[in-house]
Parts: sequence; C-alpha cells; structure tokens
Amino acid sequence: MIIRTVRDKTPATGKNCFIAEDAVLIGDVITGDECSIWYKTVLRGDVNYIRIGDRVNIQDACVLHTTYKKTTIHIGNDVSIGHRAIVHGATLEDEVLIGMGAILMDHVYVSTRSIIAAGALLLEHTRVEPYSIWAGVPAKKIGEVSEEQVRTLILQTAENYIKYAQWYGEG
Repeated sequence: MIIRTVRDKTPATGKNCFIAEDAVLIGDVITGDECSIWYKTVLRGDVNYIRIGDRVNIQDACVLHTTYKKTTIHIGNDVSIGHRAIVHGATLEDEVLIGMGAILMDHVYVSTRSIIAAGALLLEHTRVEPYSIWAGVPAKKIGEVSEEQVRTLILQTAENYIKYAQWYGEG
C-alpha cells in the first residue's frame, strides 16, 4: 500500500482495517474501524479532506477525491462502494450502497438507507432522499428501498466485506 503525507497531512486508519497492498491513501484521509480499502483503490485527500465512518468497504479500483477549497468527502457507517465507482466531493450518510461503476459528482448528498445503481451518474448538487433507489445517466429516482433490501443488500454487503477482509489477515 502507499500511504503518503501531503501538505503535512498523513492518512490514518481505525482498528481492524484491511488496506490492500496496492491501495493508495494520500493526505488528509481518516477512516473509522473495520473498514476495507481494496485493490487499486485511491483515496486522494491532497486538496481537501476525506472522512470515512466504521464498517465501510471501498471496493477494487475506486477513486475518491475532492475539489480544492470547495468540497470534502463524508462517508457514514455501514457503507459499501462498489468496484470502480468514483466519489468526488460527495456526502454519503449511514447504510448506503453505491453500485459498481457509479459516479457521484461534487456536492452530491446521499441520505441513509439508499441505493445508487451500478453505472449511475449523479450530477453535481443531486440530493438523494432516504430509502431511495437511483439509476441512469443522469441518475433519477426509480424506486424506494424496502426494509428487506436494507437487510439483504445494504447491511449484508457491509457485513460480508468485514468477513472478506478478515480472510486476508489469516495465515
């Protein structure tokens, strides 16, 4: 893994985190506990900060970045960000699932218990209300998240990634 200090800021991770060998964490990045940052993922906190809660998984080839003096990234607890997604200057509340290849632009706000479909493009300043499913290019609301989907998709994915990360710590 590459952990690089930039502008006197050094990334910090919480307890029991898995950081893949080729993941890159730069600058003002702080994660909570039981997070996993997977292969080829870049968290670039060089121009502004990135704050990540507990039990967050950021899957392979994701990019998280911000805009200088304008945007930051805030990610709540129990969030899953799918393979090759881009999060740029956005806020994700607790219990959110971001699908593979989704793109979230500056000032996007995703409320709790929401799902962003694979390949979705959320344009700047998009606000996703709680329990929403968004899809498309540009993304639009296409449905509501059920309690069953919260359990079987959002929370189960976050729990699974804690288990997967533990496999990498085994002898």
